[in-house]
Amino acid sequence: MALDLEARGRKIGPLVREYSWRDVILYALAVGAGSSEMEYCYEKKLKVLPTFSLATTFDFFWRLAQEANIDLAGILHGEQELIFHNPIPLEGEMVTEGRVVNYYDKGQKKGALVVGECETCTASGLHLFTSIYSLFARFDGGFGGTLSVPGTRVVYPDVEPSFVIDALPSADQHLLYRLTGDYFEVHVDSEFAKNSGFAKPIMHGACTMGYGCRALVGKLMLGEPERMKRLACRFSRFLYPGVPIQTLIWPLAPGKALWRVVDAESGLTLIDNGVCEY
Repeated sequence: MALDLEARGRKIGPLVREYSWRDVILYALAVGAGSSEMEYCYEKKLKVLPTFSLATTFDFFWRLAQEANIDLAGILHGEQELIFHNPIPLEGEMVTEGRVVNYYDKGQKKGALVVGECETCTASGLHLFTSIYSLFARFDGGFGGTLSVPGTRVVYPDVEPSFVIDALPSADQHLLYRLTGDYFEVHVDSEFAKNSGFAKPIMHGACTMGYGCRALVGKLMLGEPERMKRLACRFSRFLYPGVPIQTLIWPLAPGKALWRVVDAESGLTLIDNGVCEY
């Protein structure tokens, strides 16, 4: 099996997704919201978390992997960037169109990065958000492609974060999150997870990102998710369900902050290069 390098530039979509307020609430519960944040859990005066965009466009993730011919046993969510153009409606129909952007070879036995970009609009044509997916193909490196991986390393301030938000995903969090649309076996099937190199099913990186998003909206946007303009990060390490996490936030200037998510037990970074603009 080898990456299909001829897929570069290939169009993906349109992909259509209908959703309702029930999907909005299910997503919020799946990323840790509860009775202390009823604005995400009750249809009266309901608000939409910005990272709900990932749940409604995850078909693009798999179409990108399919077009690039990634070995699914080694696929991981590598990086994610979301750029918001208009608030996400409480219900409706989303139409997503995108393409395979590029491949980056990290080297033999080091894997490859496959990048795709898509635009999502309402059925009436209102531009909602841009999504840039970077998929880490652990078993597909060494094809002789470009070695220079794009992106700028985020330099964090040499001070303690202004905010530290603790959270404890449940031991079953991955089972709930998969119902938002990511049914990949590595998050539920013990045998598949072990064959992929993990002791047991792992948390979705996008789920951990959702926890970070909730923390950012709560601390920086005062509970107004529609103010989010851009959210970007790199998934550095996997996490097992039931392990406590912390979201660390460094405000830089009005409307911009850096963030990361760490394993609260080991201190290891789970999500890095976090940038938030609002």
